[in-house]
This record gives sequence, structure tokens and C-alpha cells, in this order.
Amino acid sequence: MTMRATGLLAMLLTLASAPAFAHTGAGPVDGFIHGLLHPLIGLDHLLAMVAVGLWAGLVGGKARIAYPAAFVGTMALAGAWGMAGGTLPGVEVGIAFSVIILGAAVALKASPPLVAGTLACGILAIFHGFAHGAELPENASGLAYAVGFMLATAALHIIGIVLAGALAARAPLFARVAGGGLVLAGVALLAG
Repeated sequence: MTMRATGLLAMLLTLASAPAFAHTGAGPVDGFIHGLLHPLIGLDHLLAMVAVGLWAGLVGGKARIAYPAAFVGTMALAGAWGMAGGTLPGVEVGIAFSVIILGAAVALKASPPLVAGTLACGILAIFHGFAHGAELPENASGLAYAVGFMLATAALHIIGIVLAGALAARAPLFARVAGGGLVLAGVALLAG
């Protein structure tokens, strides 16, 4: 993938996101489609999930599998908790902080021990998963909805891994700029 194509893909994903639509439950009730769209049209989720992939791609090795797997797996469990009517105070603040923390990890090219990075991704996924689950549209299949948001999340992780691989070697400042942008976006989410 050329640098121009990668940049265009990143720009299109950013332009396609619209946080106001991620939490409405509007439109036809189709669990899978709602689940698929939820992470893609909410800027908060989109940024965090691409950031997991970026971080995993920059760390490399087993992290490319472990970080996304921990995020998706924990997100599924937290999603079930949200669907079951559980409570989790500060979900939106936790989501914003996840963007900040992941952005800092990307900017610093943090390379903790595999277990620590994997655990961090799992903990941050709790907020995203709970938010997804709590916003299950009425009359939608919870299973179909969960499969949708898990697939979309995995795709965003893959995009981040590909971006890290394609740009990190060619643009050494990429990680710092991308990570700094994520931190600023997270701060804006907190302020909003």
C-alpha cells in the first residue's frame, strides 16, 4: 500500500466518523449492521481501535496478535455485561482516557512486556465493550450485534497494524505525530 493510498484511507475513515450517530440506535433494527457500524461511526471508538492496531504494529512480534485479541475478547465480555443491564460509571470518560493512553503509547513507541501491553488493551476495552453492549438497539439480536462490533473492531485493529507497518519505516515521525494527534483527540473528547 503506497503512502498516498494509506493517507487517503486514514482521511476517509476520519471523515466518515460521526460521533453523534454512534449512540442513537436510529435506523432499521438489524443487530449485525448496528453492531458493525457502531465502532465505525463513533470517533471515540474508531480512534481507540485504530490506536490499538497502531501500537501493536509498532511493538511488532506477538503484540500484533495479543493486543487486538485482548481488546476484542474483553470487549465482547464487557458488551455482554452492558447488554445484561449492568452498570459502569464513567464509561465515556474511560473511553476518552483510552484514546489518550493509547495515543501516548503510540507517540512514545512504548514497548512494555507483552503481558503488560496485552493487559492494558484488555482493561481499556472494558469501556468500549460496555458502551457497545449498553446501546444494543431494541429488538436486535444481541449475538448478531456483538458479532458486528467485534468484526468492525478487528478490522480497525488491522488497519492500524497496516498503517504502522507501512508508515513507521518510511516516516520515522509518524508514530509521534499520530500518537500526539490521538492524545489531543482524547483530550477534546474529555472536554466535549
